Amino acid sequence: MNASCQKLTLCSLGAGLLLLGLPGIAAPAEGATPLIDKVHSATARYIDINVAIAEGFVRATPCVSGPNAGAMGVHLVLPARISSGALNPEQPQALIYEPTGSGAMRLVGVEFIVLESVWTAKNPGGGVPALDGNLLNYVGAPNRYGLPAFYEIHVWAWEQNPQGSYADWNTRVTCVHQPIN
Repeated sequence: MNASCQKLTLCSLGAGLLLLGLPGIAAPAEGATPLIDKVHSATARYIDINVAIAEGFVRATPCVSGPNAGAMGVHLVLPARISSGALNPEQPQALIYEPTGSGAMRLVGVEFIVLESVWTAKNPGGGVPALDGNLLNYVGAPNRYGLPAFYEIHVWAWEQNPQGSYADWNTRVTCVHQPIN
């Protein structure tokens, strides 16, 4: 493992996570919106998690689940995008994968993340960041993710979410098959 991965503590992907690549490309989640369609098209290549890793995405979380609310999944982030403060439907800051019973990782959605300090510095007039007209949610610090205060929005482009296409938790995603490290 290279030193930058150890330093970030984001590169804890085991060899088992690299045996992925699911056949075919799934259709967008039911009830797709223009934003979901954009995200779906832009992230199709990441069905194979190896492509994401080759492009510099690193593991940021284990499988994130909530009590009574489903799960988010395993987040892989591109650190440069998080620090950029830019919001582009075709360039999410995080890809979200669900561990499967076979040991593969299934792409289920993405997350757009903007650090509050970066947003404030780039937008001195204030206001909540928005992506294609959808306001991002504010997450203050301290938080369970160990991040400074940030704005975020999930887009469930690869798995329908009964809670809503942009809700944080998805009751159709589970962490039951997360490997034990």
